[in-house]
Amino acid sequence: RMEGYGYYTLPTGAEYRGSLWDGMFHGKGELMLPTGGGYRALWDRGLPTQGKLTFADGLEYDEEKWRYCDGYDRRFYTEICSGFKPPGIPQLTNLDPPKIIPEGCYDCGDGFYDPKTRVVVDYKRKFLRNADDEEHEWILRTCRKAWVITAEHKPKP
Repeated sequence: RMEGYGYYTLPTGAEYRGSLWDGMFHGKGELMLPTGGGYRALWDRGLPTQGKLTFADGLEYDEEKWRYCDGYDRRFYTEICSGFKPPGIPQLTNLDPPKIIPEGCYDCGDGFYDPKTRVVVDYKRKFLRNADDEEHEWILRTCRKAWVITAEHKPKP
């Protein structure tokens, strides 16, 4: 069994770096997610006892004092860090400029969703999951969609 300090890559692409005991995460270690974020924690026989989740953009999750994107403050994290853009220049996602969505698809936050196949792929077009009915409806109702019609102004002849 694995013991000591080491690296372990899970089938999901996540990688653990830290202390291992009897084949389990034990002691200080970080679970690095394929999306770029990570979970640094103190582990006890495979279970985290205390830890901190950090998103790919550096935003740290704090269950007690979570003030990001609540009912009072709807700014993106990059807007909190860098301020607002000038009037007339919208910021549609936390990532600016946003990813270009493939035709007929939606940007569901961790990748693109094709409602015809009900498949979610990451931004590098690798399979993530099949969407169930609940996720399908949520994506269609709330997520950004690729434009099918151009909004380009055409002057009258």
